[in-house]
Amino acid sequence: MTGPPDAEAVATLAAARFRVLETIAAACRRTGRDPGDVQLVAVSKTVPVERLVAGVAAGLTLLGENRVQEAESKVALVEGASWHLVGPLQSNKARRALEIFDAIETVDSLELARRLDRLAGERPGGRRLEVYLQVNVDRDRAKAGFAPEQLEAQLPDLERLPNLSLEGLMTVGRLVAGPEEARPTFAGLRELSERLRARASGLGLGLSMGMSDDYAVAVEEGATIVRVGRAIFGERPAAGRGGAGGER
Repeated sequence: MTGPPDAEAVATLAAARFRVLETIAAACRRTGRDPGDVQLVAVSKTVPVERLVAGVAAGLTLLGENRVQEAESKVALVEGASWHLVGPLQSNKARRALEIFDAIETVDSLELARRLDRLAGERPGGRRLEVYLQVNVDRDRAKAGFAPEQLEAQLPDLERLPNLSLEGLMTVGRLVAGPEEARPTFAGLRELSERLRARASGLGLGLSMGMSDDYAVAVEEGATIVRVGRAIFGERPAAGRGGAGGER
């Protein structure tokens, strides 16, 4: 059990959350969007439990983890939070992931989707698993995800998986010198989503894209989820950086 949250930590994290939400709201004003349509996932990898308890008290109630094992050590100790997996998921950890996460944002293959569908079908109550389909918009060999044309070809098979709710698409922006250089990636995901949804009724409107350095640009291009870690929790240890969808 953890004790009550540290008041100073709560105040610091509440201020960080406010700054991020203000940046999101400003990006929405520039493009005529409703800020309420954008969810903030606070990427909590390497952040200790005590700080996450303070974060929840500060209003950071949607947390994102990169690794199943790390999330397992936190979920039971951090009350009041929902959890998204924003890092790569190995097939042999899929069952554990379903027990922990409310949504998996990094479904990067039809094979993984089929495995998650089978496992979700074993759960009582018939609740569908929320997933986002990770797309390698830039065709970067260092990144996971469906190639755009591969997703177009396989989407009918994905739509037929009865136990998955295809909430939308997700991508990881390129490592670039400035936020504006990431815009083509985000615009590419939005355009792909529009093209696919024109003929695929089972694909949701969600667009998970943008991190600490570029989330304002991502919101301008239509992001409905931004995954922000460093701008909220500060710099991480070097060993904790990287991963598919979390902060570098």
